[in-house]
Amino acid sequence: MWRTRTSTLRYAGVMAVVTRDELEASLDALRTSTPDPRAGILGPRSVAWRLGGDLAVFAGGGRAALLQLAHPMVAHAIDHHSRTRADVLGRFQRTFRNVFAMIFGELEDAFAAARRVHQVHTRITGEMPAIGTWPTRYAANDADALRWVHATLVDSVLVVRARLGTLAPADRDAYVIEMNRFAMLFGIPRALLPRTHADHAAYMAGMIDRLAVTASAREMAHFLVGRSGATQPALGRVSEAMTAELLPPAIAAAFALRPARVTVRAGLAAIGPLYRSLPRSLVAIPAHAEARRRLAGRGPSRLGAWTERQLFSLAQRTTR
Repeated sequence: MWRTRTSTLRYAGVMAVVTRDELEASLDALRTSTPDPRAGILGPRSVAWRLGGDLAVFAGGGRAALLQLAHPMVAHAIDHHSRTRADVLGRFQRTFRNVFAMIFGELEDAFAAARRVHQVHTRITGEMPAIGTWPTRYAANDADALRWVHATLVDSVLVVRARLGTLAPADRDAYVIEMNRFAMLFGIPRALLPRTHADHAAYMAGMIDRLAVTASAREMAHFLVGRSGATQPALGRVSEAMTAELLPPAIAAAFALRPARVTVRAGLAAIGPLYRSLPRSLVAIPAHAEARRRLAGRGPSRLGAWTERQLFSLAQRTTR
């Protein structure tokens, strides 16, 4: 059902914008199905905390960002309404703090972040040039566009985990289903959400066939990997190589990314066993570690705050 509705809306050029009332109804449904509000929408026993709770998720950040930019509506909205080029660090911080609050925060923190994001999105609407079968109107709260952004995040975590050898077959369905609760924080209708990993994979394959990388999307992608200036930062080269290797080949080519060298492929293969051997406490992202401390009745750690600052600074050092 969910795939049919998406196709019908898109090819008819009709948008289904999530309203504030629809968002609140979705949040109410989450509230009634959350056993422990202190643990948030997912909780420490979830597969989502385990798969999305350590530093490996950042390896797929470039992949998710470029898949989103390959969606013409998303790219046009970011190009015309975002200060990404002027404030890379600020946008990175705001995005991830909202996402981490939604996934690892207490229930009311997750709801506050959801309402904040929705409110910002209400101002992002307009017209765009005709591109294939895509509509000429866009809105950041469009249910189908939100569905795509959500799917790229889910898919990129799964792809990175598979590359590292840390993805059990049973985890795929569980992760996709659990992350539907994250999708509810954006008011994405249940009819658009997958019931299995197979549903998710079919949706991704269909969307990738339809994506269209515009000139502005390509320019933004090159900026994000530091190729907009005279020289490319070392971290930008690493980010570009990693992203090119993880993206579907046709999408990487459409963005004119430099192909990953053999050393990058070999490195990805070699790092898996090493990464799996590291203590989980050593590789946990700060938001995950702090959530566990909170549930154990412990206060925030200075190490967590320091690690977060270092991670956020990497975004700026990648582009310049």
